[in-house]
Order: sequence, then C-alpha cells, then structure tokens
Amino acid sequence: MWNDPVKVLGISGSPRPNANTAGLVKAVLAGCNVSTQFITLAGLRIEPCKSCLGCKDTNECVIDDDHSVLRKELLNANALVIGAPNYHNMINGLMHCFLERFYQFRHRERNLLAGKLGVAVGVGGSKAEPVIQQILAFFQFYRIESVGSVSAQGVARCFDCGYGEWCRSGAIIKAWGADQDLAKIRPSLDKQPDSLKEAFELGKRISARLKEKAHGDQCHQSWRRNPKCQV
Repeated sequence: MWNDPVKVLGISGSPRPNANTAGLVKAVLAGCNVSTQFITLAGLRIEPCKSCLGCKDTNECVIDDDHSVLRKELLNANALVIGAPNYHNMINGLMHCFLERFYQFRHRERNLLAGKLGVAVGVGGSKAEPVIQQILAFFQFYRIESVGSVSAQGVARCFDCGYGEWCRSGAIIKAWGADQDLAKIRPSLDKQPDSLKEAFELGKRISARLKEKAHGDQCHQSWRRNPKCQV
C-alpha cells in the first residue's frame, strides 16, 4: 500500500442490507489495497431529484434527507463502486433516486465528480446487464472513468414470500420449474466463485489505476524540475 490519501467508496442500493448486491460490492472493496468505506442505502431516506434548481448557485442539493449526509463521502472518495439490483428490468428506485441527486455536482461549468473512477455492480434474479448499463450511463454523464463492471445472480423475493414453491406467477417456477428444494437452488455468492473472483480483480484494478493517476499528477506538478518523468 502506498501513502497517498485515496479512498474507494462502495455503495449498495439494495433495500436489503445483507443481500447479494452488498456482498458483491464488498468483494470489490476487498480487492483494493487502499482505504475503503462501505455504505448501504438500506433504511435511508433518499428522495428523487425534484428539478427545483435549488443547487444551481452552490452545487449543493437543498433537499434535507440522508443524501446530504453522504455528500462529503462522495466528494472525498477517489473511486466509487456503485451496486444495485434489477427491479423490473431496470435499476431499483432507491439507487436511481440516489444517482439522480448527482445533478447537484455539475453546475456553472463545474463537474465535481469528473475524474473519479467507477465500477458498476449489478445483481439480478434473471439478468443484471440492464442495471450495469444504467450505472455506466450515469458514469459517462458525470465523466466518471469506468474501470469495469461485475454481475451476479440475486435472490428473487419469491424465495421468501411463502408461496414461491407453487405460485405460477412467480420467478421460481418460471426459472427453475415446480417441485424445487428452495434451499438448494437459492442463489448465493458462495455459489458464484467466478463473480467473486472478478469482483476482487476489479478492486485490484482500481488500486492500480489510482496509483497511475497519482503518479501522473505528481509528474504533472514537477515536470519542469524532472523532464524525464513520463506522464
């Protein structure tokens, strides 16, 4: 580990604090060899952007909720690991509200998130790609440099509702068929070693890229004194 004051902030947008989304975000953080912090949005009050333009003069949202508490963490972090589950083939509402509020960071020719690194984490009962693509779209809009993405299968709520074994409207019979042992087929990260390995490698990639950027910044500041430094 080097001594640069860098931090990777991992945020899980799942309303379930200990579900696969949170676990996969943590797996990315585990691969980092810099300081990390994990935050779950579960239980927090995050309102959607109201398009009120209250942030246009200060680049700071005027809505008084839990997003304002996270503002400092977002600005101080050098890299963001954003994870969300797939709800109805799109990013879930809680994370979407959280990302909508990034609008406060980009007024008056400023973009306070530009140059940060980002990793998109998607979890879905059937597929996670729609979630990943939507997170990457936010990264592009706010000029966050994408380092990569990782996905895993999540746990459909049908596993816990009490009717999933026989409900033909639910996900279990549609995906696995009838007469299943729910405990046996229930998706968990320990059954998805490839996803865990990929997440860990992404954490290592974040650390390497942060080191490259720190070296480039140092060279840029001292290029007159050190013309041999490569940037």
